[in-house]
Amino acid sequence: MEMLHEFITWLLATVHGWGYAGIFILMALESTVLPVPSELVLIPAGYLAYQGHMSLPLILISSTLGCLFGASINYAFALWVGRPFLERYGKYFFVRPALLHKTDVFFERHGKISTFTGRLIPGIRHLISLPAGLARMNKTAFALYTCLGAGLWSTVLTLLGYFIGGNELLLKEYLQYLSVGVIIFVVLAITAYWQWQQRNGK
Repeated sequence: MEMLHEFITWLLATVHGWGYAGIFILMALESTVLPVPSELVLIPAGYLAYQGHMSLPLILISSTLGCLFGASINYAFALWVGRPFLERYGKYFFVRPALLHKTDVFFERHGKISTFTGRLIPGIRHLISLPAGLARMNKTAFALYTCLGAGLWSTVLTLLGYFIGGNELLLKEYLQYLSVGVIIFVVLAITAYWQWQQRNGK
């Protein structure tokens, strides 16, 4: 328990010291290929907002913009480097033109919901921008749904830190339920989208 207390104290001091620029940078890194846990950034930031040391709106803005910046790096890399590489050398890695075409078709039809829900899933969050770039997803739609997903995730974590961040036992307990809740939300969102597609198709 003492080690946990010291770790949380260190996190609070680090996030407070780096400020909004630090949140932007860390969340940008989290949205690229570096697995920086957003929980270790935004929950302490939310608690600092509860203490009056930081502003909730500025935390959410810097976090969302950081996510968009990092995701855009992945998107641009996949679009400008990954796509030409796979079109030229993909056959040597069992990536046929037909597979790229299927990716294009999928993101043309389902890119919005995939980008939005992908931002909410640990392990997928920092990778979803790559297939979006490979599929040449519309840039405006990509930015919009990246911000929506990142903004929702940032809001959940920041408010979690704001309301219960001062209680280490509650924090540890609620973090266990957070992942389950996010997975349920994603499943419900995809199910609602699928039903809407079915009705729209008919």
